[in-house]
Amino acid sequence: MLSSINEILKSGESQRLEFKESFGKEAIETVTAFSNSSGGMILIGINKNGSVKGISVTEEIIKEWTNEIKQATQPQIFTQINIIEIHNKTIVSITVQEYPVKPVSCKGKFYKRTGASNHLITVNKIVEMQLYSLNSSFDSFTVPQTISDLQAELTEKFFKQLGNTGRIKLYEDPLMNLKKIGLIKDGHLTFAALLLFGEHNTGIHIGRFKTPDVIIDDILIKSPLIDAVDEAMTFIKKNISLRYDFTGELRRKETWQYPLPVIRELLLNAVIHKDYRNPTDIIIKIFDDHIRIVNPGSLMGGLKPEDLLKGDYIAIHRNKLLAEAFYLRGDIEKFGTGFFRIRKEMENYPELHFVLESFNEFTRTGIDFIPQDNPQGAPLKTPLKTPLKTPLKGTKALIIEILTKQPIATQEFIATQTGKSIYTIKEHFKWLTDHHIIKRIGPDKGGHWEVISE
Repeated sequence: MLSSINEILKSGESQRLEFKESFGKEAIETVTAFSNSSGGMILIGINKNGSVKGISVTEEIIKEWTNEIKQATQPQIFTQINIIEIHNKTIVSITVQEYPVKPVSCKGKFYKRTGASNHLITVNKIVEMQLYSLNSSFDSFTVPQTISDLQAELTEKFFKQLGNTGRIKLYEDPLMNLKKIGLIKDGHLTFAALLLFGEHNTGIHIGRFKTPDVIIDDILIKSPLIDAVDEAMTFIKKNISLRYDFTGELRRKETWQYPLPVIRELLLNAVIHKDYRNPTDIIIKIFDDHIRIVNPGSLMGGLKPEDLLKGDYIAIHRNKLLAEAFYLRGDIEKFGTGFFRIRKEMENYPELHFVLESFNEFTRTGIDFIPQDNPQGAPLKTPLKTPLKTPLKGTKALIIEILTKQPIATQEFIATQTGKSIYTIKEHFKWLTDHHIIKRIGPDKGGHWEVISE
C-alpha cells in the first residue's frame, strides 16, 4: 500500500486525483465532481506539490466527514475513507465511485472534473446528464407537429434504404416503421423525426474562404437531415480540389484534396452529436490548406479528444434516435469505430493532419495540409542549443517533449494531452518563452514553436 501511495504522489493531480491539506467544502465539491465523471481519489494531508504534510485525525473525525459528505450531496454520496500512515505522518484517502444517476450536487451546485480541476456544470449539461442517466436523449422529446408535416417522399426513400441494408426487418406500413425505430412515441412525433424528415430551424452553414475574412462562396442548408448531409457533401466537393492520376490502367484515378470518407464521417458526427438545444448552426469552413467543422456540443460522458484519437473508448450518443436512424441506413456504426476508420483512412495521406478539439461546449474537427518538408511529428531541423542548468519537470517538461515531436502543436492540443487547463498551459508557455526555452517561428496560424534550450 505504501509503495502504491508513493507512486500516486509522484504522478501529481489529475482527472482522477486531487490533493488537499485539509478536509472542507472544496473536498466535498471534488467528491461530487468525481461522482459526475469517472470517479477518483482525494488525499487529505497532501499539498498541491504532492508533499506529505500530514493531518491529525481520528475514527470519530472520519465519521463526521462521512456525515458532512452525505448531508451536502444530493443524491447522498457514500465514500470509502481510509487512514494511511506514510513517512511517519497520517494522511486520509477518500475514494469516490462514479455515480450511476447523474448529476450529483453539492449544496445545490453541480461540478464536473476537467483535467486536474473542478468546474461548475452548465444548465444544458445538467439536463443532458439527467437524460443520459435515464437512457434518453433530447431528440426523443415529442413535438406538436403531426406525420402530415413530414415529407412523405423522404420517409419512403429512407425506409427503402433501410431495406437495402438489411439491418432491420420492416413492415409495409410506414407509420408502423416510424414507431418501430422510435420516431413516433405515444402517438406523437419525436424531435428526431422532425429533424430527419420535416422542417426545422437548425442548419449547416458552409463557407469557402480565401482568407479568414474573405468568403468566396457559402451556403446555408436547412433541409431535412436525410438530405442535408448529401447536400453538404456536394457543396464541399465543389470547393475542394480534385486531381486525376493516370496509373496505366484504363480508368484514371481520382484523388481529392481531402479523403471524402473522412469528411463524410466528420460531417455525420457533427450532425448526430450536435446539441440541438443550441440554435447555432453547424459551421464548416473550407480554406486552401485546411478545413474545419464545428458543432455545438462538447464530448459526451467525460470523453477527451485523446480518448477518441486512441480509439480506447465506449461510444456515447447525444442523440440516440438520430444515431439509430443513420446506423440503420448504413451511414455509421454504433460501436465507436468511426474515429478508428478515420485514422486508417488518413494513413494513406501523410501530408494531412487530423484535428480534434473540444472547448466551451463545442466540438471542432478538421484536416490540415502539412507540407512534407515539415510533416507533423518530424524532429526540429534547428538543433537544441543551450542546456538548462536545472532540468525541467512536470508540465513544462511535457510541453517541451510534445513540441520537440510536434512543433506545430497548439496550446489547446497540449492542454488535452496533459490534462491541464488552457489557462495553466498558457502560463507555462509564457514562462518558457520568457526564459528563452522556446520561441515562436512565424504567425500564430501556420507557424510553429522552436525549442532552443533543453
